[in-house]
Amino acid sequence: MERRDLRADDVAVRVDYCGVCHSDLHALRDHGGRSAGGDEAAGASAAAAAAADETAEATDGGSSVPLVPGHEFIGVVTEIGPEVQRFAIGDVVAVGNIVDACLVCDMCTAGQENFCREFPTLTYGGVDRRDGRPTLGAYAREYVVREEFAHRVPEGLDPSAAAPLLCAGITVWEPLTALEVGPGVRVAVVGLGGLGHLAVKLATALGAETTVISRSAGKLEDARQLGAADLLVSGDGPAMAAARGRFDVIVDTVAVSHELAPYLELLALDGTLAQVGYLGPVTVETTDLLLGRKKLTSAGSGGMAKTAQLLEFCAEHGVVADVEVLPSSRVGEALDRLARGDVRFRFVLDMSDLDVDPS
Repeated sequence: MERRDLRADDVAVRVDYCGVCHSDLHALRDHGGRSAGGDEAAGASAAAAAAADETAEATDGGSSVPLVPGHEFIGVVTEIGPEVQRFAIGDVVAVGNIVDACLVCDMCTAGQENFCREFPTLTYGGVDRRDGRPTLGAYAREYVVREEFAHRVPEGLDPSAAAPLLCAGITVWEPLTALEVGPGVRVAVVGLGGLGHLAVKLATALGAETTVISRSAGKLEDARQLGAADLLVSGDGPAMAAARGRFDVIVDTVAVSHELAPYLELLALDGTLAQVGYLGPVTVETTDLLLGRKKLTSAGSGGMAKTAQLLEFCAEHGVVADVEVLPSSRVGEALDRLARGDVRFRFVLDMSDLDVDPS
């Protein structure tokens, strides 16, 4: 794989740590023309095979465009273009899931480049705005990115544990801050995976009274270790009924289709349910919103200003993801286990094993 030559406003980054996201798994399946259903482990193995040969073209009905996943990474600047002003060689930087945007539309000028009217350029699986080539992600040792879309990593943040902040972290940070979560606000987080565990940590650090909603009572100890005050079991009818009207904000991180009505019932007057896990179609009875003036919203990724704000907040409050770090050579294992849900709570790849021994 070859990166482009540096443009005047580019920085080259040696990728040290890259998070493994469910989006990577889905992209690899789609790329190969494989079904996402059926045997999860088999699907992940197929995805791992695709990832292992990062520049190979799919030949079984999928895309013929090369695919390299990875859109939450931290590394060190190794080279800068002549017009770069924000970074110097040796700076530790982070990059998320967008690497360019028009920067002139109303969304971009409002600091929401993730909602760019011309659609932002994705870190992988996108199209470069200037040369039309496909963007290739950070399951690699180097990435070249426009300086406006790189973030300085504050001192004190463990780079391996901070990498998922650039995807899972910012995805939950946006609704938490937009809904003004803080002291006195009662927050519930549905699901305790990669997104959910960071939502709990961030809501707690913001000063909110935080509860985890889970299918399993066995998650209580995990919830408390992450900072939650309580756990509510979604299948416990009496407990759910007793919690009616209890929360001001619910962040729903469940990644599969599910009923929203039981969670809307838990909202207080003017409460908001933020749906960030499942992005497919949902069905909502209007009366479930009407009774209590409740609101349903969503969020995805984040703009540059919010992402920088998140990194500073996390450095100040000691918030990072709970991660299992694997060498990049074990990407297949990471994808297989991710498909089975065998991770607590995020995989991160250490890319240093991609260095070539000069001898």
